[in-house]
Amino acid sequence: MALSYTEKQAVVEEVAVIAGSALSAVAAEYRGMTVSQLTDLRVKARETGVYVRVIKNSLAKLAVKGTEFECMKDGLKGPLMLAFSQEDPGSAARLFRDFAKDNDKLVITLGAVGGEVIDASDIGKLANLPTRDEGISLLMAVMQAPVTKLARTLNEVPGKLVRTVEAVRLSKEA
Repeated sequence: MALSYTEKQAVVEEVAVIAGSALSAVAAEYRGMTVSQLTDLRVKARETGVYVRVIKNSLAKLAVKGTEFECMKDGLKGPLMLAFSQEDPGSAARLFRDFAKDNDKLVITLGAVGGEVIDASDIGKLANLPTRDEGISLLMAVMQAPVTKLARTLNEVPGKLVRTVEAVRLSKEA
């Protein structure tokens, strides 16, 4: 059933709001997928904080106009599903990459982050970005390393003194 003009406006507005606050976007061709497969994909998307929408390309081009994902408009061809990462930049790419491993009908076509288009072959790089929690833990480990090394170094001075005194005591006893 075709959408009325007001319904199309509502869809464009909804996607535009999501695109305005998203960190990255990925488009994938879903031709040949069953309804149950698409439902599984949408369930996984909700769990990971990814907004997934099947939208006509003409409406998608209108929705991304004025956002950092406007660079994708030339690549929006064929039956596409758009995914917008809301929590961390790699979540949409990770979702599609992992789902495509089990479902060969889902073909990633392009992505965008920071106003630049990412080719389908480079989506793996985006998917391998750490999540927010992983990034924070990596940063904390880097920040903690010098302090830990300093504590070990300072602790080594009295330890070395104790070992030297013990060696002198053993040599005098002998």
